[in-house]
Amino acid sequence: MKKDTYRIVTCGADGEVQVRDYAQAESIIKMHTQIGVDDCSTDLDLRGMPVFRGLIGPIPEGKNIVRYESPEVFESLTKDWGASAKPKRSRRRVR
Repeated sequence: MKKDTYRIVTCGADGEVQVRDYAQAESIIKMHTQIGVDDCSTDLDLRGMPVFRGLIGPIPEGKNIVRYESPEVFESLTKDWGASAKPKRSRRRVR
C-alpha cells in the first residue's frame, strides 16, 4: 500500500512535541532540502521516499503514513523506548 501521508514530528520552543501532517512531499521540500531517496529500507513502501537534511526518516507509521522526526525528537523517543523495553531476566537453575 502506498504511503500517502507525510508526518513531521518536531520539538517546539517550549519542549512540546509538535506533529504536522502533509498530503504531498512537495510541501516538505519547500521547508527542507531533499538530499536523496531511501533505497535500502526493509519496508518496501518506503523505498524511493525522499530523505531530508535535518530530519530522521523515512520511518513507517501505520499503513499509509511515513514519518520524519527531528534529531531531538528521535533521540528522546529512542531513549524512552529503550528504558521501557528492558528484557526480563530469566533465572537458571544451578545443579
